[in-house]
Amino acid sequence: MIKSFFLLLLSFFIRYSLLAQSTAQQELEKQRLELKREIEQTQELLDKNNKSTKESLGQLSLINRKLNLQENIIENISKDINLLDNSIYKSQRDINRLQVLLDTLKQEYAKSMLYAYKNRSNSDFLNFIFSASSFNDAIKRVTYLKSYRNYRELQGDNILRTKVLLNQRIEEMSGNKVKKGQVLQIQSKELSVLEVQQQEKNQIVKKLKEQGKELNNQIAAKKKQMQKVSNAIAAAIKRAQEMARKEALAKALEEKTKRDADEKAAEKNRLALAKGNNTPVAKSVPLKPEKALPISVRQESILLGNDEEVKLNANFISNKGALPWPVDKGYMIMRFGPQKLDIGVTVDNPGITIGSEIGTSVKALFDGEVSSVTNIENMQVVIIKHGAYFSTYSNLSGVHLARGQNIRTGQIVGKVAPNDEGIGSIDLIISNEKSNLNPEGWLRRR
Repeated sequence: MIKSFFLLLLSFFIRYSLLAQSTAQQELEKQRLELKREIEQTQELLDKNNKSTKESLGQLSLINRKLNLQENIIENISKDINLLDNSIYKSQRDINRLQVLLDTLKQEYAKSMLYAYKNRSNSDFLNFIFSASSFNDAIKRVTYLKSYRNYRELQGDNILRTKVLLNQRIEEMSGNKVKKGQVLQIQSKELSVLEVQQQEKNQIVKKLKEQGKELNNQIAAKKKQMQKVSNAIAAAIKRAQEMARKEALAKALEEKTKRDADEKAAEKNRLALAKGNNTPVAKSVPLKPEKALPISVRQESILLGNDEEVKLNANFISNKGALPWPVDKGYMIMRFGPQKLDIGVTVDNPGITIGSEIGTSVKALFDGEVSSVTNIENMQVVIIKHGAYFSTYSNLSGVHLARGQNIRTGQIVGKVAPNDEGIGSIDLIISNEKSNLNPEGWLRRR
């Protein structure tokens, strides 16, 4: 009975393990197909750039992206190989267990059959039953004989089931070994593709370095352009702070005027009442000024001057890591912060640079108010205020917004414009009053 239960339990775990392995492999295959699709899209962009422009930093970014995707494919294949190795190991372990169990079942079955052979005569069974001391004892002996016969049948069934499981496990292990061989061949091909891509990158890097002064001038112009964008952001923040201070002062003055008027009215009523009652006029006691709020409940920013701004700011923070990308289809050209390029130059990016098709719609990350719409050199820049946070969209065209306009999440702020290299891209910057923040930490994962 125990062996039968163990057999059923082992059968259940084998089926569960096979299902889990199949699910994991399907997910890896799905990821691999998605990576392949992204590589194809990147290659299309590279082909377009190769036709329309000479070697550029944008092309270098695209080839780096293609290399990263290819490395992800190889990593994905390595995970698949590890799954198959684990499955082969578990199959071999189950085969060993089943083989031991099968041998044990065969030995026990042989013993029971030998015993049955020695006691095969009907007279032996009858003597065993009629030698009972009572009728109840005879019933028990008949029940025992039936149980023993069922036990032998169960032994035979367990042997057959164990053989079936053993053969299935052997077939599965053989199939996984064949799959592993096929996946290893795929991995070898992908490694060869990676090597070709690395050579392609080396050629682009070499040609970029040959451009020398021209490339340095291009990088310097980009730095100068981004500094102007940073200055525009600083000016927008300063202007928002000044407006918030003016509004706060106006509100405080309005409250003070109202309070003074209330005090004068109260004093006038008090004097009138005192005169009518021929009561001596008591000296008026000025109202106590309102106590300052404790530091723990004071506003953390002058920009959060009302409940709507506080709520908007809190909602923006709560959506960190879940904000939509500004373009539906885009790829990373340059990440946030200091970036050391393969040509030996370091560029400090205040945001992230996203490549996309020229003319693609650029959408607002979150609800807010347009703080600034400005032209910097030959590009348009939009800055949107979200409470005490700001999102900036640079290198746009076709902007039809005005300062002070309310905007909703997903609303179009402009179109992707070509950069100096002729490639469609935008710069996305997220800031607070103190510094620039890494947009990748705020955007949802794709």
